Amino acid sequence: QVQLVESGGGLVQAGGSLRLSCVVSGPIRHIGAMGWYRQAPGKAREFVASIESGGTTKFGDSAKGRLTISRDNAKNMVFLQMNSLKPEDTGDYLCNADVVVRTSLRAANYWGQGTQVTVSS
Repeated sequence: QVQLVESGGGLVQAGGSLRLSCVVSGPIRHIGAMGWYRQAPGKAREFVASIESGGTTKFGDSAKGRLTISRDNAKNMVFLQMNSLKPEDTGDYLCNADVVVRTSLRAANYWGQGTQVTVSS
């Protein structure tokens, strides 16, 4: 069973920083793209950032210039460094990954449960 577990969320003042982590566990053959999405109350889930296994990154419009995504392929982890946080960054941050398990040759998409980030003004 593949599991994604996020950590690192919390309450921070505007202008502060947080570093989110996500670890993928299970019978993994390969992890492709890994990414982060934000779910704010009453709003649609929003793409934040992603990173391919080779390191290519993509960012949502709200993330550019303030957020950095990185990964540790040896540890099956992805990180999101968030700087200059704003109240509108508040939400549940969910980790997402394309994982090929050992018993398959196709990737399936998995989600974590999320870690809450609250930015106070």
